[in-house]
Amino acid sequence: MNKHDHAQALDVTRRYFLGRGASVGLGAIALGVLERHSNRALAAPRAESARSGGQAGLPSFAPRAKRIIFLTQSGGPSQIELFDHKPGLVKMAGQKLPESVRGGQRLTGMTAGKPQLIMPSHATFSRHGQSGATVSSWLPHLAGVADELCFIKSMTTDQINHAPAMTRFLTGHQLTGRPSIGSWFSYGLGSGNRDLPDFLVLISKMSRGSDQPLYDHYWGSGFLPSVYQGVKLRNAKDPVLYLRDPDGLPRTLRRGMLDGLSELNQIRLEQTGDPEIETRIQQYEMAYRMQASIPELTDVSDEPEATFDLYGPDSRRPGSYAANCILARRLAERGVRFIQLFHPDWDHHSRLRSWCTARCRDTDQASAALVKDLKQRGLLDDTLVIWGGEFGRSVAGQGKWDSPEGGRDHHPRCFTIWMAGGGVRPGMTYGATDDFSYNVAERPVQVRDLHATVMHLMGINHQSFTYRYQGLDFRLTGVEEARVVREILV
Repeated sequence: MNKHDHAQALDVTRRYFLGRGASVGLGAIALGVLERHSNRALAAPRAESARSGGQAGLPSFAPRAKRIIFLTQSGGPSQIELFDHKPGLVKMAGQKLPESVRGGQRLTGMTAGKPQLIMPSHATFSRHGQSGATVSSWLPHLAGVADELCFIKSMTTDQINHAPAMTRFLTGHQLTGRPSIGSWFSYGLGSGNRDLPDFLVLISKMSRGSDQPLYDHYWGSGFLPSVYQGVKLRNAKDPVLYLRDPDGLPRTLRRGMLDGLSELNQIRLEQTGDPEIETRIQQYEMAYRMQASIPELTDVSDEPEATFDLYGPDSRRPGSYAANCILARRLAERGVRFIQLFHPDWDHHSRLRSWCTARCRDTDQASAALVKDLKQRGLLDDTLVIWGGEFGRSVAGQGKWDSPEGGRDHHPRCFTIWMAGGGVRPGMTYGATDDFSYNVAERPVQVRDLHATVMHLMGINHQSFTYRYQGLDFRLTGVEEARVVREILV
């Protein structure tokens, strides 16, 4: 928020306070001053009202990416089974993890005080493409597009439990109340599509129930105006609640009702200066336009058979991860700025061999298909695709390490994500872990570094992009030093 915005916010506060105090004489005392300030504030354009254009001065420089598709894998996918090949663990199977490796690092209550016995990977690995990237046998389709991907194997976080770790992963802070990364981009860059929200969220409908909770603050706007929060598309007949008109209500009558409601809200806005009223006006108008745009978006009957063949058989099931990947591509085509998919149930404390492979089957073909589809349509160059979860899994087995019932506990010290398109160097592996996939050995990447890099790709300097709240200038990357990982950029 710049100095003008801050002064304007203070002006609105005064006007609201004095207006409310008019009944006891305060309004009459300050009438002359209030009128002068009020006219100036209402004449100036409000930062939040420039929703389609974003904030003045952004992007700060030419962006490499115009939009982001964030394939969020909730629960902590096991890097040891998927990407981080450690063949030396086979010889150490069942042995106690050396204390020199653990170094007294924190464990969860589920495994603290129990023997930390090494469990080698259950998957096999091979090298793929000209890049020679190592990818698990459980991900054959992603292996086929390895040369399009940039693997970061040295991600690290300081949160060991799901909710705070995912909150940090998506908002930059472990406590709730901060804007999500999609909300920051919505606020800063605005929308590229007048008929759809600039931040849309799709959650996988699992074939079986998942016990992995997904909280609304993962896509919330925090202290930003609520117009910038993510809009969740439901896996139901009505993808957005309360969007469809009641039976018998003509479109012309709905338009007239909204016009009248807008006039009343505008009067109230001029009286109070409450930015949430302005948000309400904008959201009513967006909902009216979405009555046409959402059904058109979710009706995939115009997709050729080749599309469903590419994304796999589950793509025909509405709400599946594969079907949501098709919707993500359709949203990218329509200029939506930030598209976030959530696929839960990667939390494999037991039965890792069967449950992790099931999640791979859910996501592997569709994730690879999305990369291929974007590329063949000429969208990958300016679309940044991100795949990853909030942390990884431990090398020590949870339960019996040599049993089909064995699993892995949470592990924040190192994990792997991959990115594609949008200015990221393809066919690259960045960073490395130690021989146990327990600690980062080379080129650590903190969550805030990832955020700084993503913002850079979207044309934003993370250090100067702030929002003033409660007297502080907040930014996504926080107050600790964050760096753009320039080595992975084209």
